[in-house]
Amino acid sequence: MASTMRSVIEEAPPPAAQDLEKQLALAANFTRKHAIASIYHAGSGHPGGALSCADLLACLFGAELNFWPNAIDEPHRDRFVLSKGHAAPALYAVAAHYGFCDAKAALSLRKLNSKFQGHPHVLDLPWVETSTGSLGQGFSVALGMAMGLKLQQSKARVYAMLGDGELQEGEVWEAAMCAAHHRLDNLCVVIDYNKLQSDNLNSAIMRLEPLAAKWRAFDWAIAEIDGHDIPEILRTFRRAGATHGRPSVVIANTVKGKGVKYMENIPTWHGSVKLSREQAEDALRQLGARGDEIAELLNV
Repeated sequence: MASTMRSVIEEAPPPAAQDLEKQLALAANFTRKHAIASIYHAGSGHPGGALSCADLLACLFGAELNFWPNAIDEPHRDRFVLSKGHAAPALYAVAAHYGFCDAKAALSLRKLNSKFQGHPHVLDLPWVETSTGSLGQGFSVALGMAMGLKLQQSKARVYAMLGDGELQEGEVWEAAMCAAHHRLDNLCVVIDYNKLQSDNLNSAIMRLEPLAAKWRAFDWAIAEIDGHDIPEILRTFRRAGATHGRPSVVIANTVKGKGVKYMENIPTWHGSVKLSREQAEDALRQLGARGDEIAELLNV
């Protein structure tokens, strides 16, 4: 067995860039469709933020993370923490696409005794690194993981996805200060910057700008990108992985409700909302689902 999982991956020839980008676009589209269907079956959920982070999750699980279903106990695996735990439908969907769980089972979102609860639960799903939902706490756990891996001299990396409304939590900035102090260059934060939170625009509740300047002042390496541009996302993750001496933050500008016009940039669709059958079918059609696929997703 190789000394680290990362060395095993690096020995394998990478797919052609265009082929990989197409695969990731398909994964993101599956993630959006599956998330919509699971929220429909649950009768509640958070569609806006699940749709906005789908491209980022597809790139993480499909290209960046050194982590796969048959090696979830490998100590040198990369770690991913969904600190914005309310986007769990997207996490379950991308995990189903990449074989971490059964796609049909993952449609049981929020059902009694289901493993797929409204926020990820570490005791229910072995590939979930920590339970999240209380905003800010997932990032702090990711920080601890990164510190521990550094002490073990592991090559594994830690990725944490935060929502932009989550950045209003003081705990986030305590963790940001700590990560920079300890020079955790194995830690990468991804901000799903869709500019909306539960009730309104971030700027109307507690403005975040100048956001990049704030992270820069904490001595983080900064990248600001289009969070729906797959080639740009991939390039940015590669740069983050090559950064030494500082943690990295990717400020990914996204569209809340991406792909479903009646949801895009509308605070109402943050959650928790109930999708009617008509709304779910409309959303799936907008995401390119065929009639038979819509029936398969909604007639479970």
